Amino acid sequence: MNNYLLRSLMFVPGHNERLLASAAKSDADVLLLDLEDSVQPPSNKAIAREIIKKFVMDNVFKNQLVFPRVNDRESGFLLQDIYSLTIPGVHGFMYPKSMKGEDVYFVDKLLDTIEYEKGISQGKFKLIPLIETTAAVLNAQEICKTSKRVIAIAFGCEDFVSDLEGIHDNDGLSILNPRALIAMAARASDVIPIDTVHIKVHDLEDLERNLMLARTLGFEGMLVLHPKELPLVHKYFSPSDEEVKSALEMLRIAEEAKKEGKGVAVKDGRFIGPPMVNAAQKILQRFNLINDKNNNRKSNND
Repeated sequence: MNNYLLRSLMFVPGHNERLLASAAKSDADVLLLDLEDSVQPPSNKAIAREIIKKFVMDNVFKNQLVFPRVNDRESGFLLQDIYSLTIPGVHGFMYPKSMKGEDVYFVDKLLDTIEYEKGISQGKFKLIPLIETTAAVLNAQEICKTSKRVIAIAFGCEDFVSDLEGIHDNDGLSILNPRALIAMAARASDVIPIDTVHIKVHDLEDLERNLMLARTLGFEGMLVLHPKELPLVHKYFSPSDEEVKSALEMLRIAEEAKKEGKGVAVKDGRFIGPPMVNAAQKILQRFNLINDKNNNRKSNND
C-alpha cells in the first residue's frame, strides 16, 4: 500500500515569496513549488531556485510534502533545478512533459547520480510524472513502472487538449477517456492517480461535480490552483465517518468469521469477500494518514 497522503497538490510560483508564505499556512497536502510554467521570464528561474531553497531550509513548509515542479530535460534547466533542491525538506519532484518511460528513466538516473555525489540514500527523492500529452496518456503504465521513485502520476488537461487538437468542452468529454486511462494505469502499477486542475477556480459547484466524477473514476487526489478549492477537495478525497464506520464493522465481521473457521462472512445480506476486505483496509489506512497529518500539524503549530 502507498503511504503518501496526496489529496491536494497545490501549485505555487517558486519566485513569489508572498504566495509561498501563504501556501505554507494552507492545508494542502503537497506543495508543488513551481520552477516551470509560472516562472517567467526564464531569468526568474534561478531566483526561484534560491527562494525555494531558503524557504525549505528555514523549515517554512513543515506541515506539507514538498515537490518542486522542475523544468523538463529539453529546457536546459533540469540539472540546475534538481541539483539545487536535492536537500532535506524536499520530498521529491514533479516532472513535466513525461511522454514515455525513457523520460522518467532519465530523471531517475540523474537523481541516482546526485544522491550518490551528495551522500544521500539512494531512492530518497520520489517522482510524480505529469501526464500532459496524447503520447503520455497512451504510455501512462510504462511511465508508472519505469522507476520505483514514482509514487503518483498526475493529469495535465490543458496541454493534453492542445496536443489532441480537441475542444475543452463544458461537459469534459474530451478529457473523460484520458482521465479514466490515467487512473487505470496508476492503479495497475500501485501508484496514486491525481486528477487534473480545475481551471474554473471560482466555480465551486463545477469543482464539486468534477470531484464526484474523479472519485468515481478512481482518483485519489487533485491538482489545485487556489486555496479556496482545498476544503471541497479534501472532503471528496477523505473517507466519510460512515465509510470509516462501515470499514471497521466489515473487518470485525471478517475477522470473526475467520476465527470461527467460516469460509464466508456476511454483512447486511452481502457476502464479504477479499476485495471488500481490501477496500476496507485501504479506507482505514487513508483515515489514519489523515489523522496523522492533522496531529502533526497541530503539534507543529503549538
